[in-house]
Amino acid sequence: MNRLFRASLLLCTLALSACGFHLRQSAALPTSMQRMHLTVSGAGSLQRDLARALEDSGVTIEDQGGEGIAELKIPVAAFSTDTLSVSGGARVTEYSVHYQVRFEVDDSNGQSLVAQQRIDMSRDFSYDALNTVGTDAQVEEIRRSLNDDMVQAILFRLQAAGRHSMAEPAAASSAG
Repeated sequence: MNRLFRASLLLCTLALSACGFHLRQSAALPTSMQRMHLTVSGAGSLQRDLARALEDSGVTIEDQGGEGIAELKIPVAAFSTDTLSVSGGARVTEYSVHYQVRFEVDDSNGQSLVAQQRIDMSRDFSYDALNTVGTDAQVEEIRRSLNDDMVQAILFRLQAAGRHSMAEPAAASSAG
């Protein structure tokens, strides 16, 4: 029995590693982004969740900009809702919740570390005219989910930009 349990545990572990599954990890950001000041339009949960994720990645969040402090600016962070379908009785049956964020990162001298980028995400959901309370809770949960996904998307882009900027000097020195 013990042998069978170990074999099945090993098989499950191998299957998970083979499919590419990995737990979410913190982002490896370059040294130019190790101290950062956040400016988020509308603040709210995006600023709080992004600050927490950056701190988990080893970034020190500063209250103000200054020498050696990168500036992560998010001038646009907006949700919107669109109607997807309408029933024969002219009642809305499906909605789509959209989330658009634009961001950029500058160093302490105003030089661009990450040029302005735009990320758009959306989720669709069915609307039940008989259960409007459930619908409000559903929309709120979709917004939370989109916010979590947006934080991860921003971190991935910051990490990719850091890898790209570290690869440029290495390519230039090997070409010279």
